[in-house]
Amino acid sequence: MIDVDLRAAVTDGQRRFELSIAFASDAPVVALYGPSGAGKSLTLQAMAGLLRPVTGHVRVGGRTLLDTAAGIDLSAADRRVGYLFQHYALFPHLNVRDNVAFGLRSWHRRRLSAPAAQRVDGLLEAFGLADLRHSRPAALSGGQQQRVALARALACEPQVLLLDEPFAALNPMLRAGLRDELAAVRERWGIPAVMITHDVDDVLALAQVAFLVDAGRVVREVDLVRVESRERARQTLAPQALRTPHPQQALLRRWLGGA
Repeated sequence: MIDVDLRAAVTDGQRRFELSIAFASDAPVVALYGPSGAGKSLTLQAMAGLLRPVTGHVRVGGRTLLDTAAGIDLSAADRRVGYLFQHYALFPHLNVRDNVAFGLRSWHRRRLSAPAAQRVDGLLEAFGLADLRHSRPAALSGGQQQRVALARALACEPQVLLLDEPFAALNPMLRAGLRDELAAVRERWGIPAVMITHDVDDVLALAQVAFLVDAGRVVREVDLVRVESRERARQTLAPQALRTPHPQQALLRRWLGGA
């Protein structure tokens, strides 16, 4: 079960965006779907511990990561969250192996332990990256960069995956194949995921339930397993209300750098 109830706010001194979002689901993949500037990335950041909300809670698999009322606020490192950033955030000066291993090192222990090294090498093999272990990100294709980012997210044995627009940085011609690949990876590792997107094809390909987000709030829940047809799902996921710009969206896009 993923159970999220958050209140947060961002401001640029003149305008203010307020997030007031709540959703809960046992689905393997949950999609937060809606337009840019709706508050989706802000939600993931708060779940991951990269942003402290005003109030709220985050619970995954019965484990409490955040509960402001109870005074619980685990650090980002202790939350066991794998975060796939929109543009992957690979370190350009590190090779593939060091990018995957990055979260397993610390400032006082630069050398990987034997179990950690074995896990990294196993992930490189599993993702077809073993032959590229010494390559830098600039030499990789978009699909290869995504595999490196996914392997890095899994290296710390996360309890949940947070996927921020996982296909936004890819050529449209690559997306269909990589959606299938991502679905297979998630199923193989058996880790629940929360994906944010404004692409309905991402939702239909990967998620079992979608929460439509607009202006910082969930406005509808859609059970994609029970919906009677793909076309009906498209219609349900594209209400007119979500195509109408909200005055707060420009502020949030600027604050998040376009997310």
